[in-house]
Amino acid sequence: MSNPQFLLTTKSTWLAIIQLLRWNKPTGRLILMIPALWAVFLASRDFPPPSLILIIILGSLSTSSAGCVINDLWDRNIDPQVKRTKNRPLASRTLSIKVGIVTAFISLTCALVLSLYLNTLSFWLCILAVPFIVCYPLAKKFFPIPQLILSLSWGFAVLISWTAVTQKLEFHTFILWGITVCWTLGFDTVYAMSDREDDRKIGINSSALFFGRYVESVITYIFALTALLWAYLAIIMKLNFCFWVAWTIASGMWFKQCILLRSPDVSQEVYEQIFKENVYLGLILLAGIITNNIY
Repeated sequence: MSNPQFLLTTKSTWLAIIQLLRWNKPTGRLILMIPALWAVFLASRDFPPPSLILIIILGSLSTSSAGCVINDLWDRNIDPQVKRTKNRPLASRTLSIKVGIVTAFISLTCALVLSLYLNTLSFWLCILAVPFIVCYPLAKKFFPIPQLILSLSWGFAVLISWTAVTQKLEFHTFILWGITVCWTLGFDTVYAMSDREDDRKIGINSSALFFGRYVESVITYIFALTALLWAYLAIIMKLNFCFWVAWTIASGMWFKQCILLRSPDVSQEVYEQIFKENVYLGLILLAGIITNNIY
């Protein structure tokens, strides 16, 4: 007969691993997957092969999961001091460091195996992305704007996915890369605003602290630049009316978010709300791109 206590413990361990991988919070997984899908559909200018779409989806999922685990391994002694992160599995000691290392290794191995199905340029871009993924958690201790390192990591999703289609880097690629870096820096700075007091207390750097009382203005400029770069890319790629409808909706959402951030009584929940809204915003732009390719 099965031992009920053993089964309960095993179930609890697997649930904790799911939390470690952040699979219980799909927002963070989608927000990396979206730029990769932007790149695939824009580079193909048509509907890409389903097999390539599947590789990109699984690759972004395994990479972002590995990044979360690596982040939690580095921050296992810091997270208990931050209200938002104190209950994470490694911070709360629900899981051991050994389990964390094995989970990170498996996630990175999955990403590596998937990258072997891509061309040579895309494969080496995958390899080049790894130091950025590993160094981001360390950047919070030594670099004044660690969210920029995260943004550069996000940018590799564009470079890898675009070259997976074209086997080369083009001018359009770098415009989309710039869009992704700006967008990520914007929404992750908003996300960091909720941790300002804890970060200041324990001596952790963040863009929210670096920009100080100008942070709302900086985010406004970043989102405005993101919208303008999207408009420029749409013009030079001759995207049609379908995309411009999506762009108008997205720009309106960014404008609303910037107004909301300037409210005198903005609450902590608003920062997470804006972070989640950027997932919907990214999906709206993706829908515009796909519709453009179809029609």
